[in-house]
Amino acid sequence: QVQFVESGGGLVQPGGSLRLSCAASGFTFSSYPMSWYRQVPGKKRELAAAISTSGRNTNYLDSVKGRFTISRDNAKNTVYLQMNSLKPEDTAVYYCNSGWRSGDGFRSWGQGTQVIVSS
Repeated sequence: QVQFVESGGGLVQPGGSLRLSCAASGFTFSSYPMSWYRQVPGKKRELAAAISTSGRNTNYLDSVKGRFTISRDNAKNTVYLQMNSLKPEDTAVYYCNSGWRSGDGFRSWGQGTQVIVSS
């Protein structure tokens, strides 16, 4: 079955960096675009970044452009999110899933990884 295991979150000060990882299984990873979503309690999950199957094309939420970088390693079935210049408003639980646009992914979700940006 489809599984996503996110890791790498934590507590970081404003201006700091984190690198998230997501190990995927249960589907042909290299055939799917992949995305990172984030969710704050009480709000809808939003797509933060997406990457094409080859990794050549990427797309970002306006508020994270220039600060976040999505990448993938098809040999390892893993997608990454490098987050720099973090702001308190980046605080959220981060999830990965397949797809290029919001809602395109599989029904199943991982447990997510918590990112807290606070001084």
